[in-house]
Amino acid sequence: MATAAAPEPARPTPPHKLSEDLERLLQEFAAETVTLREVMAVLDGRGYILLVMLLALPFITPIPLPGLSTPFGLVIALIGLRLTLGLKPWLPARLLDTTLAPRLFARVFAAARKVVRGFEVLLKPRLPWMTAGPLILRLHALPIFVCGLLLLLPLPIPFSNLLPAFSILLVAAGLLGRDGFFILAGHTVFAGAVVFFVFLALAGAESFDAIKRWVAD
Repeated sequence: MATAAAPEPARPTPPHKLSEDLERLLQEFAAETVTLREVMAVLDGRGYILLVMLLALPFITPIPLPGLSTPFGLVIALIGLRLTLGLKPWLPARLLDTTLAPRLFARVFAAARKVVRGFEVLLKPRLPWMTAGPLILRLHALPIFVCGLLLLLPLPIPFSNLLPAFSILLVAAGLLGRDGFFILAGHTVFAGAVVFFVFLALAGAESFDAIKRWVAD
């Protein structure tokens, strides 16, 4: 008597793409306020790296973020700091309960979804040594932390958030997709962001000294 063939093990369901998560967020919260806590619930436990990427996306859109750039930058910086120190990410309840207005939420994340789709086409596992081991992962979290702090700066300069946000996006996307090429690109953009802000600081100091000399004369 022939024995019944053993059932094949079920294949794990592949994780949703970030663009699909954005679509779900837009559908679920199209007409009501949403908090970061609810965003995390929709992300279905996919991790704080995904949240960091999601919060960095609005900074590369031309849509202003009145009242939201500070909490978004603070969340990114806190997550980056704990990852850099090798600690489990954690956020205070006050930040998790930050609310997003429906109209602003829809506009910002609809624009962000277009950027994400371009990333998803290019992402693929490359340079595996760039994602091997906890120590190197902590190294990659450092630009996320520093760029989160840069996003907190209240600078009235157009596009001053662009370089820090792109650095976060590239590093986070590279970590999620195990793409070392994206991570290297993120570190390169991070270096450019540091140079840019150092130049701003030096130019600001020179301008301040010039004003002091003019007043003294």
